[in-house]
Amino acid sequence: MATNQQLSTTTTTTITVEGELPGAVPSSRLLLRLEAALFRSLAYVGACLHFLASPQPPAPTFTRTVKSTLSSHTGTFTLHVYTPAGYDDADSDTLYPAVVNFHGGGFSMGLATDDARFARVVVETCGAVFVSVAYRLAPEYPFPTAVDDGADALLYMIRNAAALHIDPQRLATSGFSAGGNIALTSLLRLGAYLHDEPTTTTMETSLAEPVPSHRFVATATWYPVTEYTKTRAARRVASRRPEKTMPPFMTNLFDNSYVFPPTIDRSDPLLSPSQASDARLARDMPPHIVFYTCEWDLLQAEGEALANRLRDPPLSRDVHYKMIPKMLHGWDKSPNPRELPVGAGALYLECCGVLKDAFNVAANAVTGQDLETDT
Repeated sequence: MATNQQLSTTTTTTITVEGELPGAVPSSRLLLRLEAALFRSLAYVGACLHFLASPQPPAPTFTRTVKSTLSSHTGTFTLHVYTPAGYDDADSDTLYPAVVNFHGGGFSMGLATDDARFARVVVETCGAVFVSVAYRLAPEYPFPTAVDDGADALLYMIRNAAALHIDPQRLATSGFSAGGNIALTSLLRLGAYLHDEPTTTTMETSLAEPVPSHRFVATATWYPVTEYTKTRAARRVASRRPEKTMPPFMTNLFDNSYVFPPTIDRSDPLLSPSQASDARLARDMPPHIVFYTCEWDLLQAEGEALANRLRDPPLSRDVHYKMIPKMLHGWDKSPNPRELPVGAGALYLECCGVLKDAFNVAANAVTGQDLETDT
C-alpha cells in the first residue's frame, strides 16, 4: 500500500509513492516495463500450468491482424478466432453469432489464449464464433489504448462479418478482470465513435469506411474493474476479506502502468464505466448483461453496484448477476495442472446459456421482421 514517506537530509521533503493515490508522482516507466516483463513471464508459466489440466483447451482455428485506427498509438494487434463445428464447411449463407472476448491481466499482462477454456464452452454451447483480442498492453501502451483496440476489434468484426460468416445482428462481448472492463468500455467507445462528434483523427476514417448495420445483444463480464475514482486502498479495506484480495504490489503495477499520466481524469467512463451517465449506458449497453463477481475480491462491491444499476430503472437491462462465494479474483485461472478450478465449468455453461438465449431472441426478432416485410 502506498504511503507518504519522509526523507530527511538538510531539508525535509515529502514524496508520494505512486499507486494508491490519484495524481501521485509517476515511477520510472523503464522500471515499470521491467516489472511488467517479469510478471508477464510468471503469468505465462501460470497459464501453461493451467492448460495442463485435462481436458486441455483448444487452440485458435486461425488469427487475423487488425490495424489500429482509433488509437493515437499506431500499430496492429491480433485476433485469435475459435470456430464451432462445421464452420469450415459452411456455405456462404450460413452466419454464426460471435462473442468478442478480452483477456485479463491488469491491462499489462496476459494473452488472448488465456480464456481458451471459456472459448470452448462458447463455441460448443452457443454455436458461436469466439474472437479473443490480443489488445496492446501497458505500460508500453497506457490508457486508453486497450479500449481503442477493443473498439477497433468490434469495428473489424462488423465490417468483415460476411467474410467471417458472422451475423452482425447477433454480436456480444465478454471479458475477465481488466478484460471485463474492456468488454464494457469498448462498447462505450464504439458508441462514441458512431454517435458523438468525431475528432479530426477519426473523421477521415469514419467517412472512408461506413459502419454497416449491426447489433450487440449481450455482454458477459467476469470480476471486472469498473471504478477508478476510489483508491485501491479504500476498496481493499471495504472488501469482505481484505487479506484475500490481490496484494498492493500487483495492483500498483497494474495501475501505474495503465493509468498514465496519473493526472488523467479517473472518472472518464472509458476508464471507470461506473461513471458513465444513464443516457450513455442506455445508448451503448446491450439488452442482456451477465455479471459475475468474486466474494473475496476488492472489485466485488463495485461490480455488484454496476450490475444493480444496469438492472434497475431507468436502464432496466436483463441482468444475470451472481457473486461467487468464497472465491478469489481470477479463481478460474488457477495454475493447477492436476485439476480444473472448482465450479468454473458449471458457471461457464450458465453464462453461455444466457448468451445463447440472447442470440436466439435476436434471431427470432430478425425472422419476425422478415415475415412482416414479406407480408
